[in-house]
Amino acid sequence: MNKKSEIKIFVELDDQKMPVKIEWRANDADFKGTKPTKTLMLSLWDEKENVTLGIDLWTKEMTVEEMNAHYHQIFLKMADTFERATRNSEAANMIRDFSSDFAKKLDLKNNAIGS
Repeated sequence: MNKKSEIKIFVELDDQKMPVKIEWRANDADFKGTKPTKTLMLSLWDEKENVTLGIDLWTKEMTVEEMNAHYHQIFLKMADTFERATRNSEAANMIRDFSSDFAKKLDLKNNAIGS
């Protein structure tokens, strides 16, 4: 029998409809209640239209330095996920190489957030 998992995202907006608070929870997570986050990037594949849809949100408290580190880590995660899904190590390593160049350009290796 298949198991269903539910993930809920809660976004509190200011008067200009900008996120001021983002929280999430999942019924099978390893924690109870909600967990706060400063950013959310959700990508969904629309198989009928053959296009990626997305929801990208971040709070006012998300600093540029944190966003730089966040994107660097997203690129690394994308490479790992792509390799697992396709078994294409060569393309995954291209993403990793880009991630390394990205980190160098933003001097992330010398920044505590990006380490």
